[in-house]
Amino acid sequence: MPTMKNRLSRLGLASLVWAGAFAPAYAQMPTTKRFPQITVEELNAQQRPVAEEILKVSSVGLAGPYNPLLRSPLLADRMVKLLDYLRFNTSVPRRLNEFAILIQARLWTSQVEWVAHHPLAVKAGLAESVAEDLKAGRRPTGMKPDEELVYDLSMELSTQHKVSDATFARAKGLLTDQQIVDLVTVSGTYASVAMLLAVAEEPAAGGQTPLQPIAR
Repeated sequence: MPTMKNRLSRLGLASLVWAGAFAPAYAQMPTTKRFPQITVEELNAQQRPVAEEILKVSSVGLAGPYNPLLRSPLLADRMVKLLDYLRFNTSVPRRLNEFAILIQARLWTSQVEWVAHHPLAVKAGLAESVAEDLKAGRRPTGMKPDEELVYDLSMELSTQHKVSDATFARAKGLLTDQQIVDLVTVSGTYASVAMLLAVAEEPAAGGQTPLQPIAR
């Protein structure tokens, strides 16, 4: 088992990676964040071990949702563990999982989520044209059958707060019970993350705003 010294050493290395790789982009961010950006030097005893785990996998360092989450260290610890499962150990194929996250990003106009997960979705095999249609607020054309299911289930659940019998029957035909549960949970979790980002007014790297508001 790693010693405390080793864990702190890794945290120090991670903070250097954060400073070197991500600080230039985040230096351009607006300064109107509702929660001032927490730094490694400011971490208290409860926050430090959670931040260490965040820095191992985060593409935004301690920014994005982690900045407000660290204000509640125990919640942050639980959320990091949940996100670890939903991103790296879920039963849902990566292409569909990232697509589900992008759907929530679009629904919530979450710039942070879109900037972080759009390249991951395309790398996992989601067609760029599908992502572009979603970005524009259109039902994507050219989706594969399992992508159509993810889109329909996610949209029904998020906008109508229910899933039709027909959509659920399609889900049972294409996914296992575990995959259905994991898909619903990743959608709900990233809606929660989008809420936290919205309340905190956390900007995406470099102040990017790829998503335009969709008329309701």
